[in-house]
Amino acid sequence: MEKIHAIITGVGGFVPEYVLDNEELSRMVDTSDEWIMSRIGVKERRILNEDGLGTSYMARKAVKQLLEKTNTDPLSVDAVICSTSTPDYQFPSTASIVLGKCGMTNAHAFELSAACSGWLFAMDQASCMIESGRYKKIVVVGADKMSSVVDYTDRQTCPIFGDGAGAALVEATTEDMGWMDSYLRTDGAGLPFLCVKAGGSATPTSTFTLEHRLHYLHQEGRTVFKIAVTNMSDAVARIAERNNLDKENIAWVVPHQANVRIIDAVAKRLEIPSEKVMMNIQHYANTSSATLPLALWEYEKQLRKGDNLIFTAFGAGFTWGAAYMKWAYDGE
Repeated sequence: MEKIHAIITGVGGFVPEYVLDNEELSRMVDTSDEWIMSRIGVKERRILNEDGLGTSYMARKAVKQLLEKTNTDPLSVDAVICSTSTPDYQFPSTASIVLGKCGMTNAHAFELSAACSGWLFAMDQASCMIESGRYKKIVVVGADKMSSVVDYTDRQTCPIFGDGAGAALVEATTEDMGWMDSYLRTDGAGLPFLCVKAGGSATPTSTFTLEHRLHYLHQEGRTVFKIAVTNMSDAVARIAERNNLDKENIAWVVPHQANVRIIDAVAKRLEIPSEKVMMNIQHYANTSSATLPLALWEYEKQLRKGDNLIFTAFGAGFTWGAAYMKWAYDGE
């Protein structure tokens, strides 16, 4: 019996229209374009600023584009996995809202929470489901409205994040293509360094949590930076070594768009030139779960069947990892 592989057969994306650039941000908080560009590499970010719209709005926009691009009947989709840290509600899941709005009612849907590593983890889960033979079409969405948890009085964190969504259609093939290998890890040590302190069952919403701004993202940047550089670099090196990949046969590195210095460090570890590294942090910033699929969405036309791609990400928890995919179609 031929081995089943999981391939991406199309990608969709969505970013809000409103652009918050460094010049405008510097009028809101004590920062500057020079400071942000030198430390993070972000020039502008997209913000979903319409009242009443949450993460599911961006996710369903990306999914509808994906289904139209791939000429996929929504009723033929078997499962929907949505990775997000900023769900519309505690329940029901954002995944269920996206499923309903996009008419994929023959599928089941569930949420996956792994912070900025979420889409990478969700893709690995989808690949296992496809390889089991029980599923033929799975939509994997990464979406986050980070502006909903960012404190725009905190100059250390507010320049980093933006809003967006990306989606991929994952299908089965017997060709030697697709999701080939992964190395995913969680260590549980990240809580003090990167979190939203209130709003969950451990610290429910109260007058105290609101007054002390505990519902905003908290990050100890230096600690997170050092651990992210080490773990992402080690993960990509491990994946490359055990799959005989090097600077000659790697077509693209697809890194989480957290910080341009982290991206540069990962590329340096693999000795990969910058032109082989997907990067859109300068105009989208860190969109958390959406960074990897948005990178594919933006670079899709440059991809060719058989290209070797290495994905890597790092997020709260701490979560991190890398994966190897052999691309399955010409982007043109």
